[in-house]
Amino acid sequence: MKNYRIVLDTNILVAASRSRNGASFALLQALRNQQFIALASVPLMLEYEAVLKRPEHLQIGQRNIAMTDAFLDALSLFLEPVHLHYLWRPQLRDPADEMVLETALNGRADALVTLNVNDFKPAQNFRLSVLSPGAFLRQLQEELN
Repeated sequence: MKNYRIVLDTNILVAASRSRNGASFALLQALRNQQFIALASVPLMLEYEAVLKRPEHLQIGQRNIAMTDAFLDALSLFLEPVHLHYLWRPQLRDPADEMVLETALNGRADALVTLNVNDFKPAQNFRLSVLSPGAFLRQLQEELN
């Protein structure tokens, strides 16, 4: 079985924090079960923190800052750190997405998993797969069977 190396877009963590019923939450469960390797750079971790601590996300997820810090600390135990040696900017329409793509490229990821697949179309120029959480989970399931 292939040990996939992926980068999770911030929207995956936001979706998982809002609902335990979706593919994003299932993806975090699969990470906890070490079914794949997740990659993160320092700028991406800072993005995760900043977005997850926004008042609207805390309120909907019924969390506080301490709970978010505990979640990020636990998440970091399952992440492989990526050092950004090369910056590939600009490639994407949204400058905030650039660090996600750069983490994937510098970390030699097999895929970038996001809820906004169309925002990462230029990743095809680097032969990087961009998948939704559901599509990636199906790919993992096919590997197991």
